[in-house]
Amino acid sequence: MAADRHRAALAAAAVTPLLRWAVLVHAVPEDQPWRRHCPHCRAPLTPSSNLAALLPTGRCGVCARRVGPPPYTLEAATAVVAALVLLAALPDRSVWEAAAAGVWGAVGVALAFIDLAVHRLPFRLTVPAGAAALALLGVAALTGGGGEAWVRAALAGTGCGLAFALVTLIFGARAFGLGDAGLALGAGVLLGWLGWGAVVVGLFLAFLGSGLVALTLLVTGRASRRDSLPFGPYLAGGTLLTLAWLA
Repeated sequence: MAADRHRAALAAAAVTPLLRWAVLVHAVPEDQPWRRHCPHCRAPLTPSSNLAALLPTGRCGVCARRVGPPPYTLEAATAVVAALVLLAALPDRSVWEAAAAGVWGAVGVALAFIDLAVHRLPFRLTVPAGAAALALLGVAALTGGGGEAWVRAALAGTGCGLAFALVTLIFGARAFGLGDAGLALGAGVLLGWLGWGAVVVGLFLAFLGSGLVALTLLVTGRASRRDSLPFGPYLAGGTLLTLAWLA
């Protein structure tokens, strides 16, 4: 158990610079290309030339101004996700199941910060994360049994993705965005692996969290009914909480 905690902590620490980079380059409006330079001084945002921008302090190594998520917030979120994945993986889950949750959860951290910053979830992150989770669970099914669970995971992922996309097409961006459909694909895969009940619980927690926050913002006057709120952080959070709770 202690060794598993240490490995999870090391993995979380190692991946956070990559997640900061993902947020930096993708947290741009939909019609703009990837961000490749510091928005303040135009210094390149690459590990070789600007490593400081990818560290927990989140400051450009050239102009020293803050870039990306606030200092240490992404690292704290990644640590929480690592703890939830560790809970979901123990005591009898295979390494492939843990890897599926870990990969999707790590990308989910970056996506949550991107969604909070610019209200979008890029397909170049959501779809590969969901596909990776499905592939890793496929290996888990082949090596440890669970073909029925894998089929259910594939059906749940497809169903969740299509349902979110359909709602978006019918009601427009004020309901969801197509990026939410991409994220729902991976969420459905992970939840469906556990069972249809887990899909219901995960989505319920996501909508509950989103609704409570929206109600709080409305009551305090910090948002109006015309404002659109990001749903990605709640979908990722509801999924990971359900994995830790029901695994």
